[in-house]
This record gives sequence, C-alpha cells and structure tokens, in this order.
Amino acid sequence: MNKPAPLSYATHARALLVLGLPLIASHLAQMLLHVTDTVMLGWYGVTALAAVVLGSSAFFIVFILGSGFGIAVLGMVASALGAGDTTQVRRNTRMGLWLSALYGFAVAPLMWWSGPILLLAGQKPEVAAMAQEYLRIAGFGMVPALLIMVLKSYLAAFERTQIVLWVTLISVPVNVALNWALIFGNWGAPELGVRGAAIATLSVQIIGAVLLAAFAGGLRELRQFELFHRFWRPDLQAMAQVFRLGLPIGLTGLAEGGLFQASALMMGWLGAEALAAHGIALELAALTFMVHLGLSNAATVRVGRADGARDARALRDAAATATAMSLAFAVAAVVVFLAIPETLVALFLDRANPGAAGIIAFGAQLLMVAALFQMFDAMQVMALGLLRGVQDTRVPMWLASVSYWVIGIPASYLLAFPLGLGGVGLWFGLVVGLAAAATLLMVRFWRERIGPISAR
Repeated sequence: MNKPAPLSYATHARALLVLGLPLIASHLAQMLLHVTDTVMLGWYGVTALAAVVLGSSAFFIVFILGSGFGIAVLGMVASALGAGDTTQVRRNTRMGLWLSALYGFAVAPLMWWSGPILLLAGQKPEVAAMAQEYLRIAGFGMVPALLIMVLKSYLAAFERTQIVLWVTLISVPVNVALNWALIFGNWGAPELGVRGAAIATLSVQIIGAVLLAAFAGGLRELRQFELFHRFWRPDLQAMAQVFRLGLPIGLTGLAEGGLFQASALMMGWLGAEALAAHGIALELAALTFMVHLGLSNAATVRVGRADGARDARALRDAAATATAMSLAFAVAAVVVFLAIPETLVALFLDRANPGAAGIIAFGAQLLMVAALFQMFDAMQVMALGLLRGVQDTRVPMWLASVSYWVIGIPASYLLAFPLGLGGVGLWFGLVVGLAAAATLLMVRFWRERIGPISAR
C-alpha cells in the first residue's frame, strides 16, 4: 500500500492555526473573566478586592495541581485517535474526569477551612476571614472547573476548538451579569459582596461544565465514543495511565506558578510602586503568553495524532512548524515591547495619580526585560506541549522544577539584592530560569524523543 504524501509546512501551519486560534481566543476570554472580577470588586471595596484576590490565588494554586489530569487527556486522546483506538479515547477521558472529580472532593476541606491557613501565612484577620467566606462557596467550583479542563482537552483533541471558544465567550457576559446583580445588589438581588462574586464564579463553572459535557456527549460525530455510557464503572488501568502522566503535568504547572509567585513576593520587598509595576508588566506578558499557550495546545494535538499514527515525518514537521510560528509571534511581541513600553504600561493607570509616573517608568524597564524572556517563555511552553504530545511528562517535570526553583529563583534573589540590581535584576533572574527551562526541554524533545521516533 502506498504511503500518503507528506504534508507541506504550509498545510501544517494552516492546521495549527485552525486548531490554535480558537484556543488562543478562549485563553484570552478566560483572562477576561479574571479581569472583570477584579475590576468589579475594585468598585465595591478595597478589602473585598484584597480578599478575593487572595482567595482566588489560593484556589488557583490548588487548581493548577489538579489540572494536570485534564491536560494529560489532550495528548492521550490525540494519540489514541491517531492510532484509531476509539476504545482508548473513551477510557482515558472517563478516567481523566474521574481523577479530576476525586481530586476536587479531596481538596474541599482546604477551601472550607482556609481561614486558619491564611492566618498562618501572615494575612490580616479581616482579609483572611473574608477570603474564607469567598472560598467556602467558590471551593464547590473546583470539581466543575477541573471537569471543564478534561472536556476542553477531549474536544480539542477532536479539533472541535470552536466549541471551547464559544462556551468560554458565553461565560464572560454571564459572569459580568451575575457579579453586577450579586456583588452590588442590583436588579432586586441581595447585596452579597464577596459571597456574590463566589456565587457568580461557581455558577459560571457549573454552566461551562454542563455545556461542554452536552457537546462532548451529544455531537453527532462523537456519539460513537459513548463517553458517558456506563460512566460509573471504574477502569483502574486507564486511571493509572492518566495519573502517571497527569500528576507530573500538575507539578510542572505548580513549579512555574511558584516562580512567579516568588517573584511577586520579592518585588513586594522593594515597595508598593515596584510591586504595582511588576503586576502590570506581568499582565502584559501574560497576554502574549496566551498566544504561545494556544499554539502549544494545538501542537500537542497535532504531534499526538502523528505519534499515534506512527508517522515520524508528520510528527517532526508539525513540531518544527509550531515552534517556528511561536518564535515568529515572540519576535513581534519583542518589537512591540521595546518600541512602546511606556504607552503599554500607562494603559493600566490614571496618569493624574501622583505615583503613576514612577510606576510607568519602572514598568517600562521591566517590560524591556520581558522582551528578553518572550523568546524563552515561548520555547518552554511549546516544548512542554510537544513533549505532552508524545506522552513524556515525568522527566520534563524535573527539568522545569530545577530550572525554576534551583536556577531561576536564586538568580532573581542574587541579582536583585546582593548584587543590588533591584527589580530589574529580579526580572533578569526570571529570564535565566525561563532560558534554562526552554533549553533543557527543547533538547529533551528534539534529541531524546524525536531521535528515537525518527529511527522507528
């Protein structure tokens, strides 16, 4: 039987964009949910805003560890589809849902009794109490939030990323409307403050999970997979496979999140203006990161499909195309960050504020350093996506953890404080950590994984 002709790089690029653009947009829409919560609570009160920022940060730290099971499903389902194994598609996805739900129930006590934990972490009693009030409601959203991760991965592996986008976009106005009613007591609703914000968040998560489950189980082309048929039956072998791949992914995300949490803590030692500038610069960097994350997700699907089909040429070409596209966007972001840093930072501030000028000047310096780590941030998240496509997660976890915690955080501290470079030095430390991760992970993929695959 004649083998099909290899796809051109242009064909790979089109396929990646068809998959990736809706994912990029959905990631940006997800950020918009966070932004609207922050803005609306800022209108309500400073203490309420501080409490929900603290509570949502705690929620995210716990969530990111459990999200590894959902992310693992993306590569596993893509590989099973490439191999034509429809049974394995169903088994992996179901056990991803099972593990996500079990994790969500297991961490529920942390949400319910979060107040004493936050007090031990040095938070003010009033803020800790209000954050616990928020988490006692929002914590019930951990299970649907994690199920959303699995269902998004399942649909993305089938290249139904437009559904993921539309469900996320629906969530944004629903979240705004519920916040407006329940935080402030508008439209005849009770004024609930932080509890209103928690109810809005929980409602959006439940709605998103129900909609995605309806599409995953009800789309005509997906019905043959019978995702929810006899859903209650455990599959210990598939559960173990998802756990082995998913736990390292969650720990990798936790290590990266810890790098930026530690940088915020150290920046706070330099003063409120430095911390404000740090937050603004990170928000801008996060916007560009969403593009790389969406392309990385798309690359996981394309590489996973090729790996499942045992097509070494398609795997290599898809990986090269995705890497080139991510680098091209990183170069464009570098140009923008270097050309108009003050203008970008000023978008977040009222120039009439007495402290605005200092924040803009310092934020512009940080943004010029962020231009450096654009390239490395793009490459590390792309390498992780490629490695997940070939179901390689345990060694990358160690490589990323060493890069962020053994190299990045000590470099940030050393440059910022003993060497006296301040906040700019702290950000150069982030560059060092991300550069180490990008190098080690890319070498892992191209030398350790592509070499053996090409030799099949």
